[in-house]
Amino acid sequence: MQAAPPVRATARPSVTTALRAVESLLMSGGQRTARRNAWTSVLEDRRRAKDRSEAERALQDPPHTARTS
Repeated sequence: MQAAPPVRATARPSVTTALRAVESLLMSGGQRTARRNAWTSVLEDRRRAKDRSEAERALQDPPHTARTS
């Protein structure tokens, strides 16, 4: 009786890893860096816009003071 062949357990790449692999095939290093920098800027702009709208909302709403009699 022969021994069973060894089973190779290879981890499946994540979606992010797969996309980065495809990206590396299609783009040069400079383009990759520029795209990532642009996306980081978009995320930062969204965060600042959210902070700005929260600050505007806080300034527009009058503070609720409790009356004591």
